Amino acid sequence: MPNPSPPSSDQIAQATATLTQLKDYLRTNPPVTDVLPLLARLLDEDSGVPILLGDVLRSAARLVSQQAASPQTDEIRLIIDGLRDAAQESADWHVLDWEIQRVGGQAFEPAGPPTTS
Repeated sequence: MPNPSPPSSDQIAQATATLTQLKDYLRTNPPVTDVLPLLARLLDEDSGVPILLGDVLRSAARLVSQQAASPQTDEIRLIIDGLRDAAQESADWHVLDWEIQRVGGQAFEPAGPPTTS
């Protein structure tokens, strides 16, 4: 398998900008039926953000562990543990995919005007 090329800083910025766009869209109080396909993709239990973020954080922890000076300092160990803990927490969010599936089976009122928050 060939080595993948690294994403550019601009590509990462675009990904976070897309998430910001989704956040802003959700604040406009759109119909749930319009939002469900977006959330289903975002929270997919195999390829959604929680799983991907968990994989990224786990890989970052591995890189820090492998490339840190030996012996590792307490600070480096804390960083590695923090990344691994965050990776596990993120991956645990894969259950949100099930919640989105459950929402799809519910009835909803028509969307009203956006609420202020």
